[in-house]
Amino acid sequence: MNEALKQAKIAFEEGEIPVGAVIVSKNRIIARAYNQTEKLNDVTAHAEILAITAAENYLGAKYLVDCKLYVTLEPCPMCAGALYWSQICEVHYGASDPKRGFHQCNPHMLHPKTKVSSGLMEKQSEDLVLEFFKKLRE
Repeated sequence: MNEALKQAKIAFEEGEIPVGAVIVSKNRIIARAYNQTEKLNDVTAHAEILAITAAENYLGAKYLVDCKLYVTLEPCPMCAGALYWSQICEVHYGASDPKRGFHQCNPHMLHPKTKVSSGLMEKQSEDLVLEFFKKLRE
């Protein structure tokens, strides 16, 4: 999760909503990403989507059945859908997203075999998002 937080800080510095993600396979990080919706002018360029694509390219496969995602913010429904189709085995997220997180839509959006945990480095993740939006309003 420390690596995901580093990615979120890169996003913060680049003026992106500070969300970072890493995907791990066999105890090794195989993909790192952060939100790049502004940079790429692409509403789908969320950290999770970019990490999924990078991990699939690394593995040469479209399924991530033996992989774990660590992400600083609860995935949105779009990202949850992509995680479902990738069949990722675990999702660990830091801060909850009470407005746009997938739990608000449907807590069962991920693949039935995917294990989910939340609250990992929650305060650091939440503080970064709050600081970003506070700075944006100033």
